[in-house]
Amino acid sequence: MRRFNLFLIASMVLLITSCGEIKTKNKSVNTVVEEDIPVVTAVKVHKENIAQTVLYPTIIEAEIVNNIAPQTSARIKDIFVEVGDHVKAGQRLANMDDANLEKARLQVVNDSLEYGRTKELYEIGASSQSDFDLITLSYSVSRKSYDNLLENTRLNSPINGIVTARNYDKDDMYSMAEPIFVVQQIKPVKMLINIPESKFTQIKKGMKVDITSEVYDDVVFEGKINLIYPTIDPNTHTFTVEVIVENKDERLRPGMFARVSVNYGDAHNVVIPDRALQKQIGAGDQYVYVLNNDNTVTFTNVEVGRRLGDKYEILRGLNDGDMVVTTGQSKLRNGITVEVK
Repeated sequence: MRRFNLFLIASMVLLITSCGEIKTKNKSVNTVVEEDIPVVTAVKVHKENIAQTVLYPTIIEAEIVNNIAPQTSARIKDIFVEVGDHVKAGQRLANMDDANLEKARLQVVNDSLEYGRTKELYEIGASSQSDFDLITLSYSVSRKSYDNLLENTRLNSPINGIVTARNYDKDDMYSMAEPIFVVQQIKPVKMLINIPESKFTQIKKGMKVDITSEVYDDVVFEGKINLIYPTIDPNTHTFTVEVIVENKDERLRPGMFARVSVNYGDAHNVVIPDRALQKQIGAGDQYVYVLNNDNTVTFTNVEVGRRLGDKYEILRGLNDGDMVVTTGQSKLRNGITVEVK
């Protein structure tokens, strides 16, 4: 009897325990965890008139560069200018050894006298046509030879400009390895920029452009398009344009880095806050989340134009009046419902 009672008690304990486990298991199975609805902020975006200005980096160049040197090797007798000197067209820069020039001068004097004598005889019929033609040719050749030698002995500047290099000293032997002087015309200066072929019909000769340089903060120089190259580079699909600046104050110097700003007119495009724009990791595509009327969001790829301070111009992907999410994007995915703060 005692054994039966113990067995009955043990059976009841097991039954109670088993029922408790089943209840607990059923409770855990039926429990549902609800996700939090993301909280976002959003703004309505609109189209604005935006100046389509593009910056093109470039290097400033002199309008004309002249290398000053004689045709043949000779000793430098005198030097009259130094690097940085302003020179005028026709100004003497240096003299070369003039021994050969003196010989040429004497030859011209002799041929001149012979020409005069032969001409008098020819006019009275005492000299033949062939003799007169021969001395005329000889005199012309010696005269041209002297003029050429004079030009290469007394070196003058062919342009108004500034001396940017002097490679020899007085009494050096000019060896033809490099010029004695380099003279550059920097009033005006020019710049070459490469523009995409899609803009070919929008560029016109005489168009005004703005030039800036890091040397002069907040200073804008006015220039104009002076030359449009007629062909397109098949590798880069760009064409070359020459920009010219008067540079009357000579503040722009050859070799300076500059940026040429070309205005292609205005465009009417959507503008969004920069915090609304997102970038896909790995792909590089840019996107926004558009807030719909039912408080769902749509993942939308966009084509971005210019940055405008703390905003971006959107070329494609958005419409005027769209609501775009500006905060809370990290918890979003396409089509989910959000709470708008």
